Amino acid sequence: MSTTPVDLVCEGGGVRGIGLVGAVDALAQAGYRFPRVAGTSAGAIVASLVAALQAAGEPMSRLAEIMRSIDYRKFLDRNLIGRVPVIGGGLSLLVSDGVYRGAYLEQLLAGLLGDLGVRTFGDLRTGEEPDQFAWSLVVTASDLSRRRLVRIPWDLRSYGLDPDRFPVARAVHASAAIPYVFEPVRVAGATWVDGGLLSDFPVELFDRPDAQPRWPTFGIRLSARPGIPPTHPVHGPVSLGLAAIETLMSNQDNAYIDDPCTVRRTIFVPADEVSPIDFDLTAQQRDGLYSGGLQAGRQFLQTWDYAAYLKACGSPPTTPTRSM
Repeated sequence: MSTTPVDLVCEGGGVRGIGLVGAVDALAQAGYRFPRVAGTSAGAIVASLVAALQAAGEPMSRLAEIMRSIDYRKFLDRNLIGRVPVIGGGLSLLVSDGVYRGAYLEQLLAGLLGDLGVRTFGDLRTGEEPDQFAWSLVVTASDLSRRRLVRIPWDLRSYGLDPDRFPVARAVHASAAIPYVFEPVRVAGATWVDGGLLSDFPVELFDRPDAQPRWPTFGIRLSARPGIPPTHPVHGPVSLGLAAIETLMSNQDNAYIDDPCTVRRTIFVPADEVSPIDFDLTAQQRDGLYSGGLQAGRQFLQTWDYAAYLKACGSPPTTPTRSM
């Protein structure tokens, strides 16, 4: 079966990442392949697995199987101080800058990706140049030290690091390190946290303002189309940390999501009924999120027309990145 290339950008969304998988499956079933994938936080987890499955020549249908096997409750891995009754969480925040370590996520991904033959970004080389085309995966994190968005592996040389030797699981860990909830990731003297702090939906990442793209970029968002957002209660440090990030990033991402050309190339997965920090996600909720993503992807493809998109939008709009 012939395949159609499209670059893919996945939004963050906590435990709701299985909704992204449904949309990816809809695209894969329609004959699309993904030369380059990018993501933030939960989107980075999905993007890394998509890139690894393709590199290993595995069917994309395995993605849902892998994501359904993840036990999100294990993500809340306290350090020794954090296990102290009542006051442990507060002490961890003071001593380690986070209530939870986040080590479980990195260990889990290192194993899943390693089984597919992917350990470092060197395993995801495309054979193309320059850097914008050199790797099949890009994940984003927020550098609190330099107050800028980090595009991994593109920006690693500016830290004195060899991109091809940097662990993919480490990069995804940084992309998903919610400030105050999870400990930051320290890299080359810098402090990296969740990429959603600066942009949770960097759909412009693969755009070429100087030329017409070789193929389109699709974005997948874990939210309904633009409108009045739902109200979610905020309870405890995890909820507070995520709510703070979502509030910050909404001023950035929502500023351009209403743009008609951005909407044209975005799959909107309805996921607002599930909290992004519901680590006790049930099998029924997972199935509902996946089905919602699958349906949203199929509906998107019914109206997608690349020639019409280029005629209406020309070069994709450039999105400014929020600075701290």
